[in-house]
Amino acid sequence: MAERTRILVVDDHKVVRKGLRTFISVNDDLELVGEAGNGEEAIEQVAALGPDVVLMDLKMPVMDGPTAIARIRDDFPDVRIVALTSFDDESLAQRALEAGAIGYLFKDAEEAELISAIRLAAEGRGVVAPEAMQALVHGASDEYAVRLTEREQEILGLLTRGLTNPQIADKLVISVSTVNFHVHNILDKLGAKTRTEAVTIAAREGLIDI
Repeated sequence: MAERTRILVVDDHKVVRKGLRTFISVNDDLELVGEAGNGEEAIEQVAALGPDVVLMDLKMPVMDGPTAIARIRDDFPDVRIVALTSFDDESLAQRALEAGAIGYLFKDAEEAELISAIRLAAEGRGVVAPEAMQALVHGASDEYAVRLTEREQEILGLLTRGLTNPQIADKLVISVSTVNFHVHNILDKLGAKTRTEAVTIAAREGLIDI
């Protein structure tokens, strides 16, 4: 059997952690390795357990989700983090994505949507809930003066479809290293830390349609 994706669940409500535990347990390719009740505990658990994906609540005591996400991404850059919240708050969404979350979902997401987000995160691909995307798109849009080349725009469009760098290379018949170079430039020009944040900013700036 293929190696399972190791998951850490972070939420200050036990009932939420129990529900997520149940969702995860019925999928043979996923393994829950630990739980935490706040951001500080999450950082400790990531260091101790080495999960592949963290499901991170955003509003918690002691240390909130966005702060923990930034700390984890700084110390453990290979760990992918999917932000989960029950609050329709665009500032939280922005902070989570800027901190390095690869995905952003609401807690009332369907089980299939959540499991898909975990699997995509493990592959380095992000998912942002449509509601969160709309909130970000309708935020202030004068922050960036972006000039992307035609090739960068083409690759950005493929990023929005969730394609990995090797898949983009295959589709455009160019090398993976060339794709990596363009993606780096796209993130740099957009001031984004992750591909997901880049797509969000691009949508807000009217560079892509959603």
